[in-house]
Amino acid sequence: MGLIHIDLFTTLDGRAQAPGGPDEDTDGGFAFGGWQAPLSDEVVGAQILSGMVGMDALLLGRRTYDIFAGYWPHVKDGGDGGIARLFNRIPKYVASRQARNLDWANSTLLGPDVVTAVRELRDRHAKIHVIGSLDFVQTLFTERLFDRLTLWVYPILLGEGKKVFADGVAPTNLRLVEPAVTSPGGVVRQRYALTGGTPGVGDMTDRDREG
Repeated sequence: MGLIHIDLFTTLDGRAQAPGGPDEDTDGGFAFGGWQAPLSDEVVGAQILSGMVGMDALLLGRRTYDIFAGYWPHVKDGGDGGIARLFNRIPKYVASRQARNLDWANSTLLGPDVVTAVRELRDRHAKIHVIGSLDFVQTLFTERLFDRLTLWVYPILLGEGKKVFADGVAPTNLRLVEPAVTSPGGVVRQRYALTGGTPGVGDMTDRDREG
C-alpha cells in the first residue's frame, strides 16, 4: 500500500494560508500572501527536492491545482532541480466539488466521494504527495487519511490567516521520524509519521508528589 505525504509551510503561530504568492489565496482579506519567500534559502530548497525522490503522484486541492497548472507546464528544465519535469510527467489528482476541465496533462478529477477515491489511490501509487492544498488537507486530517506530515515552520507570527490545523481535526498521535533541521534563515523542518490510537493523558502532579 502506498503512502500519502502532506507537505506544508507554516508560520510559528500555525498559519499556512498563501505562502507562495500575493494572489494565491486572499480569502478573508488575507494581506500576507507570499510570506514564505523572504525566508527561503538553499537548505529549504534542498529539503523540498530530497523529499520528492520517488514521488509518483500529486494529490491537490482545486486552488493549488490551478496555481500549479498555470505555472509548471510553462517552466523549462533548468534551475528548478527537475521539479517541472517530475510534476508534468506524473499523474495529478484533483479534489474539487465542482466539475471542471483539467488541461494539465495527466490530470484526473476525483469523484464526489473524495475519501473513498483517496483510499483507492494508495493501491495505485507508492508515494503520493499533497502540497499546500490547505482546505483539502483538513479533510485528510479529519479522516486520518495520511501517512507522513512534513512541516516547514517559519520564524514569523502573522496573527491572521487559515490555520494548519483548523477546528474539527481528529485527535491523532504522530511520531517524529527524524531530528528537526533548522535552515540558516531559521526555518525548522519537522517530519512526522501517523501512528495508531488517540493521544493519551496523565497527571504531571503525581511526579511532583513522588519527588
